[in-house]
Amino acid sequence: MKTGCPYGSHRVLEPAGVLPQAAWKLDSSMQLYHNELRIDVETLNIDAASFRQMREQAGSDEGIAEIILQTVQERGKQHNPVTGSGGMLIGTVREIGPGFTGAVQVGSKIATLVSLSLTPLQLEKIHSIEMNSCQVAVSGQAIVFESGLFAVLPEDLPQEFALGILDVAGAPAQTAKLVQAGDTVLIIGAGGKSGMLCLYEAKHRVGVTGQVIALAYDERDYERVQRSQLADSILMGDARDSLAVLHKVQAVTAGALADLTINCVDAPGTEMSSILCTKDNGTVYFFSMATSFTAAALGAEGAGKDVRMLIGNGYTKGHAEMALAAGRRMRQMGVL
Repeated sequence: MKTGCPYGSHRVLEPAGVLPQAAWKLDSSMQLYHNELRIDVETLNIDAASFRQMREQAGSDEGIAEIILQTVQERGKQHNPVTGSGGMLIGTVREIGPGFTGAVQVGSKIATLVSLSLTPLQLEKIHSIEMNSCQVAVSGQAIVFESGLFAVLPEDLPQEFALGILDVAGAPAQTAKLVQAGDTVLIIGAGGKSGMLCLYEAKHRVGVTGQVIALAYDERDYERVQRSQLADSILMGDARDSLAVLHKVQAVTAGALADLTINCVDAPGTEMSSILCTKDNGTVYFFSMATSFTAAALGAEGAGKDVRMLIGNGYTKGHAEMALAAGRRMRQMGVL
């Protein structure tokens, strides 16, 4: 049995010299390397930006299923060629290479914490698609590399709920690291899954002198945030209309703007709302995979905004445990 690169470069078919996420095509054969894990896949959790794009392109469950099957067949992974993003999966461990170092056993139910855009995948069939949760029930198999992160699913939560939380675990964990007591924090896309988890972490860290502002897209999101009681101010608007959003934030901050803005919107074109609503020397955290970092960098320059902009790294130490704890609490509150 051969030993592969810990980062999976041995699975790259084209182009040569890149790692699996950047590759166009992976070797998705299920013959195990010495330091790999093989999974029987049950559910794909497609990331929100990718799912939105496929839904707009296809217009139906059948069309989305066809796009996914074609992508996986062509690329050996679920890597949306338009958005460049993937998602994650739930499966049962079927085989463990003798050199795989992760703490897991055959038969364990796990969720991968690395993107489908770098995960070798074979699909036999798509059984159903849940449009609200972006989850796809499938039969198939996948490979996890030695460096691949995963979490054994908790027994006290429904697996689809846990998967949805783990898919965005980086957002609340990074929020917890970034928020300081007394901050004014703006969450854009606050009514969605990642936005709600960020609200939870932000509210528990700003303290009595801080302020949490939620920007919801529509009435449904507005009401969800309102029920949670996690925001000091709730605004409603389209984050693509940057000047309108800026005026709303100026009104609730007396013109001071936000110390920290967290963008969780799954649609493109929201970079400038995040940048304009953040005070000079403040921080913008772009969690959304719909972000154009070219638009963000050049837009900030053009607007004369001196802000620190952070890429939405989906991993930080302890992110799975932190996100699941927040998810449990918000499930008890009835808002997730």
